[in-house]
Amino acid sequence: MTTTAATDADAGGPGAHPRFAAALEELGLGELTSRVRRFPDAARTAAEAAAAIGCELSEICKSLIFAADGVPVLVLMDGASRVDVELVRKELGAQKVTRAKADVVRETTGYAIGGVPPFGHRTRTRVLADRALLRHDLVWAAAGNPHAVFPIAAAALVGHAGATVVDVREPSA
Repeated sequence: MTTTAATDADAGGPGAHPRFAAALEELGLGELTSRVRRFPDAARTAAEAAAAIGCELSEICKSLIFAADGVPVLVLMDGASRVDVELVRKELGAQKVTRAKADVVRETTGYAIGGVPPFGHRTRTRVLADRALLRHDLVWAAAGNPHAVFPIAAAALVGHAGATVVDVREPSA
């Protein structure tokens, strides 16, 4: 696997996005910046990230922004699963939950879809983490751009994200 710098202007430099690297420092997780893996090709999807890392799809943590009655909410989900928006709606007591549009994602988090990390966002949002993430000791999440990921203990990720652990996965087929 190659971890050389990419040329993509949105890539954010040699590793983690600067805002995310600063968030790691603020959380006392600065040592994780040296563990960021960078790919020459973007890994915008969980499947692309898992293939680039060489891990199971479920070991990827997707950071997904939804709009609950128009208010952004972050859902952390394992890469092998899909979010059941009806379960999210019930969990939040919302009338309507939809996937947030790209401009809302960037405005809320400060990052583009495909590179949204689990914390270090521009604004504070409510965070839900699906319980399935905790099945893994270690998970990989975006480091603020589609070319970089970082490893973190699943329980630490949930804790540092300030997430409420819930069951919001679509049932398996």
